[in-house]
Amino acid sequence: MRELDQRPTQDAPDDDPHLWLEEIEGERPLAWAAERSAATLARFGTKQFEEDRDALAAIFDRPDKIPFVSRRGPYLYNLWQDAAHPRGLWRRTTLPDYAQAEPEWDVVLDIDALAAAENEDWIFAGASTEKEPSERAILRLSRGGGDAVVLREFDLTTRRFLDDSFTLGFTLPEAKGSTAWLDRDTLLLSSALGDGMATRSGYARTVRLWKRGADPLRAPVIFEVPFESMSASADVDRTAGGERIWFVERPEFFEMKAWLGDRDGAKTRLDLPPDAQFNAFGDFIAVRPRKPWSVAGVTHPADRLLRLSLPAWLGGERRFVTLFEPGERRVLQSFFWCAGRLVVSILDDLAPRFEVVTPSAEGWAHRPIDALPRIGAVSLSPLDANEEDSNGEILACPQDPLTPPQLLLIDVAQPDGFGAPTLLKRSPEAFDAAGLVVTRHDAVSIDGEAIPYVQIGPAGETGEAPVHLTGYGGFSVSVEPVYRSAIGKLWLERGGTGVIANIRGGGEFGTRWHEAGRREGKRLAHDDFAAVAADLVRRGVTRPDRIAAEGGSNGGLLVANMLTRYPERFGALFCTIPLIDMRRYSKLLAGASWMAEYGDPDKPEDWSFLKEISAYHLASAGKPYPPILIATTRRDDRVHPGHARKMASKLQGLGYEAHFYEPAAGGHGYGKDNAERAAFLALGYAFLRDAIGWPPWRC
Repeated sequence: MRELDQRPTQDAPDDDPHLWLEEIEGERPLAWAAERSAATLARFGTKQFEEDRDALAAIFDRPDKIPFVSRRGPYLYNLWQDAAHPRGLWRRTTLPDYAQAEPEWDVVLDIDALAAAENEDWIFAGASTEKEPSERAILRLSRGGGDAVVLREFDLTTRRFLDDSFTLGFTLPEAKGSTAWLDRDTLLLSSALGDGMATRSGYARTVRLWKRGADPLRAPVIFEVPFESMSASADVDRTAGGERIWFVERPEFFEMKAWLGDRDGAKTRLDLPPDAQFNAFGDFIAVRPRKPWSVAGVTHPADRLLRLSLPAWLGGERRFVTLFEPGERRVLQSFFWCAGRLVVSILDDLAPRFEVVTPSAEGWAHRPIDALPRIGAVSLSPLDANEEDSNGEILACPQDPLTPPQLLLIDVAQPDGFGAPTLLKRSPEAFDAAGLVVTRHDAVSIDGEAIPYVQIGPAGETGEAPVHLTGYGGFSVSVEPVYRSAIGKLWLERGGTGVIANIRGGGEFGTRWHEAGRREGKRLAHDDFAAVAADLVRRGVTRPDRIAAEGGSNGGLLVANMLTRYPERFGALFCTIPLIDMRRYSKLLAGASWMAEYGDPDKPEDWSFLKEISAYHLASAGKPYPPILIATTRRDDRVHPGHARKMASKLQGLGYEAHFYEPAAGGHGYGKDNAERAAFLALGYAFLRDAIGWPPWRC
């Protein structure tokens, strides 16, 4: 087998001797994964690992952590997980009570008790509640944390499921999908369940009108998209006073086509660019194009935020109001409607800024939310789960790498200004930050682009700092400097340094930043990360063998490429839930949905650049690869665990120090509960510290 492992695969990428490891539940692959995972635990599962694991679990389970909430009807709902309730309590309270130091919680459903009673590995994956009187909910229950869910109707008054023939409850077997309530007895069903109902990406291809008591597989299809599209979905919009339905086709990850319709199906196509993001409220629509958009003789640049009148637009008018103008490093991050106002989140050279845009007789008035911090990371979200229910209250969550999160309440509907936010909750400190500082720097990438990064650690440079470096660089996701309990406790508190790299492919500087690191540019995004590692050495912070890098999912692809392309710049690599085999990724689980980000490996012109970042195919013998731990979860039904399995097997066959870890559950994450997440992280950091020789303990 070792001889087979060393055969080059670049010229014949489908000649894969490790293909058998893609059989997720196969007896032989499971035995292989169990054996390698046990070896990793035996190697790094020291007394120090156990202490670290328990310390993290205690942080994640703290009784005074923030219970994040969403309002549905008169109640604020929260899923609470701790050591006594690892799967969680779905519970609720009122806003006045929540603002107290010790709220009175009403437990709606005990997920641990449900899992035990039904002998299922249930993980709560969310709920959709009816509009009024908000007494029924469709619960999404995942087995082991995967994206596929079982849908079951739950009565919030009697606290029981309506899923037998006598109560005629809505229930659907496991599949990827969701529902939206039309009325007490009618749902919009977007599910991959049933013959011909899934796209090639494994998501829903149709929207069905599901009546109570009817067989969902025979429910009439009122909207469908081609098999090659990514997904179909529908949502109910009541912000205009009545009931209208938005039907959406996602041809690919960064495109969507929308129709207005009713219970009979889609009626009117909204003639917007397919790459545009939009959000409707009443008669207004806010639109942000990803690319320059020429209409009515005017070209609107990418990332400009525009407002249009829906009735006027449908009548042929093509006039806009500009609500936000982007700059070189001042970009729109997100926007949402709240009580008829548009809440806009901005990154201004990576600093958070926020505005509320309000319609008036004189035009659209802009008011900044000045009371929020202008450093670190701040996220805004509606308090209400449903837009039409909002009275103007939003939640703000500010934090930075050394300051734990707070939860603030802001009323954006106040006519005389927002006033000071109301502090609802404050997260306790998870680690000792004494003597630590946060600084920002820029590395110069291979093409001369300045790549920003944030450094957290002791002041001054010693040239010996044990550095934990992380990044993502994909899907227009912005990586912000948040408070990270695990890194803080297991790395920073012990004198280490943390670094967050804002590489291209992310959304930190808008569409241009993402586009530069997409498809052909993905290799450039990886060059950016390597440039940050080199800059840490240039500045005298550390040396290459003291840099430990971590990345998950698309970040796992990044870290795998550091192994094959820049091994001399790193001392250790922690590669989690990763894509690695870029020849077969589009054929595995949800992989086809990411071709807009990476390219289509079945097209020769795309494979010509994909093969340059397919670490699985690039790995070869005789290279100076640093030690690597590749970790996944068996229940990851988004990124196939075969990526991690095959890469670990190939590297081990080539004689490299490559470790592997695969817990049974966790989905596309690090575990299904706090204890599992703590073990995953503690194991990874134990490996990283050991591999870079820091600290010198051995337990």
